[in-house]
Amino acid sequence: MVDTPPGETYAQIAARHERSLARVRNVWARHPAWPDPIGKHGRQLLFDPAAADRAIREHIDRPPAALEPTRLYTAKEIEQLAGITAATIRADRHKGRWPAPDDTQGRAHRWKGSTITQALQGRRTYRKTT
Repeated sequence: MVDTPPGETYAQIAARHERSLARVRNVWARHPAWPDPIGKHGRQLLFDPAAADRAIREHIDRPPAALEPTRLYTAKEIEQLAGITAATIRADRHKGRWPAPDDTQGRAHRWKGSTITQALQGRRTYRKTT
């Protein structure tokens, strides 16, 4: 009998983090910080669970932004605090994936912290390292 090294496949990592297999294999695993495989189980690669969790925690999970619920924020302020660019906000507004601004007076549109927090809950992507 062949001993299999302890580790997790993409499918097991995806199940544990409640993400799709495609997300883990095609997006997360392509990040430069993703750990190297520690072995194979049949045709499937095995990864050290602790190393995978560390890569996810440090480079993929987006920590919640500390926003005041009633304060109004511009797209540039959201970019600085939440790690999503103002260009992405504009593009997502156009595509219907970002909520309408809470305040449209003046040149800059502004959103309440509670609106931003709600919009960011569904967004989980890795951050670029520069």
